[in-house]
Formats: sequence, C-alpha cells, structure tokens
Amino acid sequence: MQWQTNLPLIAILRGITPDEAHAHVAALLGAGFDAIEIPMNSPDWQQSIRAMVAEFGHRALIGAGTVLKPDQVNELAEMGGKLVVTPNTQPEVIRRAVASGMTVCAGCATASEAFTALDAGAQALKIFPSSSFGPDYIKALKAVLPPEVPVFAVGGVTPENLVQWLKAGCAGAGLGSDLYRAGQSVKRTTEKAKAFVKAYKEAVQP
Repeated sequence: MQWQTNLPLIAILRGITPDEAHAHVAALLGAGFDAIEIPMNSPDWQQSIRAMVAEFGHRALIGAGTVLKPDQVNELAEMGGKLVVTPNTQPEVIRRAVASGMTVCAGCATASEAFTALDAGAQALKIFPSSSFGPDYIKALKAVLPPEVPVFAVGGVTPENLVQWLKAGCAGAGLGSDLYRAGQSVKRTTEKAKAFVKAYKEAVQP
C-alpha cells in the first residue's frame, strides 16, 4: 500500500464554512499540501466539499472526515470526494468507500481495530488520539502491522514534534487545530501550513 499524495500530511479543516473554504484550501495547496479533509460536522460541509472537489480535485485528494455511516459515503461519492477519514473502525463504512474507489484512512487505536480496518480494505490507518498514546505506542503497534501500511498520527501533532511521530514509524499525520482553527485568517493558515511542510521535509531529508 502506498499513500496517494506527494505530501503525507492531511489538512483537517474542522469548522470551516463554504465562504471560507476556497481561500484556505488554495493557501494550503500553495504551501504544498495535497490532501484535504473537511469533517462532516462542519457547517454546510456538503457545499464546501462539492465546491472544493470541483475546483481543486485535480490537484489534491479531497474528501470528508468524521464519516460514520455508509449513507454518508454514498453522499460523498456523489460529490466526487476521493478521501474518507473515520474517527472509528466501522467495516461497513470502509467497504462502501473502497467499493466507491475512495482512499480510506480509518481511525483506530488498538491492534484489533487496526486489523479489522485493514480486513475491510482500508488503505491507511489513523491512530487517534495520538497524543494520548504517544510515539512509543505507535512504534509498538507498527511492529505487528504489515510494514507497507501507512500509519498517520492524528491529535496533538505540531511542527515541533512531527519528527517524533515519523521516527516512530508514521508515514505522516493528520493536522487539526495545530494547523487550522475555525475562524482563523488565511494568513495564519498559510504560516502554519508552511511550518508543517518545512518540518516534514527536514524530518525526512537524508
């Protein structure tokens, strides 16, 4: 399995509104991001995702987070969304998304949940909340997972500690409030995005 984008950092735009989405997504893409998640508990998420897929879908993997039900997967597929991120391990959701040709980053915390997600077809795993478990936990979990499975740390990842998660075996990370908080300026989003891209490149350079 290989992650589908050049930069294995997923921008989580929780709480973004349709009026704000274009400017922030454009800023993220300009900084080097190419995976965008708009959680389904954001205001009018359908409108935001539909518009972002239409405008930027050729440049980035765009889809939804906090996907809980197969019906939501169907709705996302109709919009042209290509990314499904879940907070939990729900095999029916994963199977529906994979059948629709989407990339699934499934939320899990234990080895049992991780293998359940993989058995359902998930292409990547999201360890959430990572800050509660720590890099050592992920390193231990990675020891029993297939080495080719991309694992993402989500929750508490900052530009300063990103390298710790990568050293623990993560392919990348999902970035929420340390990248974007509802209502923040586009300038702030740009600054934070550049800081994360810089941290990632410094962490993986030979």
